[in-house]
Amino acid sequence: MKVAIFPGSFDPFTVGHASIVERGLPMFDRIVIGVGVNDKKRSFYDPEQRVEAIRRVYANEPRIKVVAYNDLTIDLVRREGAQFILRGLRSVKDFEYERDIAAMNKRLAGVETVMLFTEAHYSDISSSVVRELIAYGKDVSAFLPQPAQTETNLLK
Repeated sequence: MKVAIFPGSFDPFTVGHASIVERGLPMFDRIVIGVGVNDKKRSFYDPEQRVEAIRRVYANEPRIKVVAYNDLTIDLVRREGAQFILRGLRSVKDFEYERDIAAMNKRLAGVETVMLFTEAHYSDISSSVVRELIAYGKDVSAFLPQPAQTETNLLK
């Protein structure tokens, strides 16, 4: 069974993230979406809200599992029996960062990283931009999967 971990803070989970998951599904038997919890980083939404919002998006997809974790991604890889890490790339800047992390994950855990380029029409969407728009009361419905909007009341 080919299992991939799709790690991130997903604060919030955007249509760009959903696109990477949807495009990754044909490649893997199961994708575990790992919601990273970093106590040193201030989050907009708490981990439970983020996990529940993503679970609602994939409520009808049994090949998707959503979990929170607060250790290294390679520890989650081991716990879930994954062989791959799935990542999305929006830019050259993302590539350089992800390349270094992928090399370290390969060295430490022997896990391969599969990188998918973000679809062009999602390349300007990031969680940080969406958070800022939310903070200023702007409509972000075009940037969030519908079930995620509903679950976490992101539009209020």
